[in-house]
Amino acid sequence: MPKSIGDIKNTLDCQLGNRIVLKANGGRKKTIERSGVLKETYPSVFIVELDQDKHNFERVSYTYTDVLTDNVQVSFEEDSHHEAIAH
Repeated sequence: MPKSIGDIKNTLDCQLGNRIVLKANGGRKKTIERSGVLKETYPSVFIVELDQDKHNFERVSYTYTDVLTDNVQVSFEEDSHHEAIAH
């Protein structure tokens, strides 16, 4: 489990371009699961291009604090299993 925002950013930096699965709190005890490709990392946020049809792309951003506080759980798709960085 990452101990700091720096740990989370370093882990994500090493996974740029890889498939990612995000589980986010949707409110009222709902969890939203989305998947896509980790596109970019910045000092305080990271950008994911979500799976859509091939002519329509949606990009979302999350903060490293979201991951640190478990508001967003991140895992990476590798050989049909998920490798989690948080939780």
